Amino acid sequence: MSPLETIKRKFEQLRPVMDERVCRLWAAAEAQALGWGGVTLVAQATGVSRKRIGTGRRELRALAGGPAAAPRAAARVRRPGGGRKPKTETDPTLLDDLEALVEPLTRGDPMSPLRWTCKSLHKLAAALREQGHVVSHETVRQLLLGLDYRLQATCKTREGSAEPDRNAQFEHINATAERFQAAGQPVISVDTKKKELVGDFANGGREWQPSGQPEAVRVHDFPDKELGKVSPYGVFDPAANVGYVSVGIDHDTAAFAVQAIQRWWEQMGQARYPTASELLITADCGGSNGNRVKLWKTELQRFADASGLTIQVCHFPPGTSKWNKIEHQLFCHITQNWRGRPLVSHETVVELIGSTTTSKGLQVRAALDRNVYPTGIKVSEAELAAVRLEPAAFHGEWNYTIRPTSPSIDTVIA
Repeated sequence: MSPLETIKRKFEQLRPVMDERVCRLWAAAEAQALGWGGVTLVAQATGVSRKRIGTGRRELRALAGGPAAAPRAAARVRRPGGGRKPKTETDPTLLDDLEALVEPLTRGDPMSPLRWTCKSLHKLAAALREQGHVVSHETVRQLLLGLDYRLQATCKTREGSAEPDRNAQFEHINATAERFQAAGQPVISVDTKKKELVGDFANGGREWQPSGQPEAVRVHDFPDKELGKVSPYGVFDPAANVGYVSVGIDHDTAAFAVQAIQRWWEQMGQARYPTASELLITADCGGSNGNRVKLWKTELQRFADASGLTIQVCHFPPGTSKWNKIEHQLFCHITQNWRGRPLVSHETVVELIGSTTTSKGLQVRAALDRNVYPTGIKVSEAELAAVRLEPAAFHGEWNYTIRPTSPSIDTVIA
């Protein structure tokens, strides 16, 4: 192997671990070892310029004299004073102008051109150039990092105004549920799951598929005119760890919600609680089962008359629907079960919901509700007055009882 190839191989092996200073010292040492013509040979083999090799030879001579002879040579890669001056030194107002753009509300003009636009590096650099600064987007990035700015997403921490009796309502719901369960009476948690598009649409999550063969779905999420959307309304029994989901194909109204509860009672609840005289329903304050929805209360009266049950309702305070047990003991498992799968038909939705299980024994029954539930139904004051509704002493707008019309079946849990 020729000397040129030998030097080239050595250089390729050492280059990943050498900084600029070590590189020129090594090249100078090789050139000295080769003698006359060594500088040229090393420059050809490594691509290191003759000037750098010459600088390295001078540094080697300084090092040979000991630390006293060249105390700075051994401590620096480049000699002091090299490189450009920082932008903040040549342009003293650059940093202040940049901070004014990044935080226009607290540090600058609220009418900043970037107040209502995405503050990307390129846009920040362009705005600074309009102010007379000579700056690139890379310089802006380095300046922002030096100011301890980082790219960050928003953080969900604010819950809005909290109800003063929020915790007291939670305790009331818990105590009422424990009292019902101790007496052998059913307790259910109800809510409507997010509406889902039916058809070959993308669904969140990933599922195992042959490599390179993902399931093809539509690009745009425009509802299918024939299949439309479905509204799964869930009824969850936490004591038995069972759920019932009525998959509606029409509007999510109070009539649809109560019909789902009645179906649960007829198909599952009545057989499990044959001696039940009361039913506790926990629900949030909004949607089809909201505490201010008149139709919800008149439909519950109809259900109470049909079933003979005294129905007690406890609503979670506004903004706390995620504390409802159905959210994290039923709906989350349904979402996990159909992840990455397009809901191509109503039957697919029903089967996927009905096949949802957990290691703790969750069982779910699902059925399709093809009934039509029109919106805009007005409940008159006379109809509302006919509801045998008794508000509780504690927050009667959240806690109330609806008794059957026949007084002979009224029963109160002691």
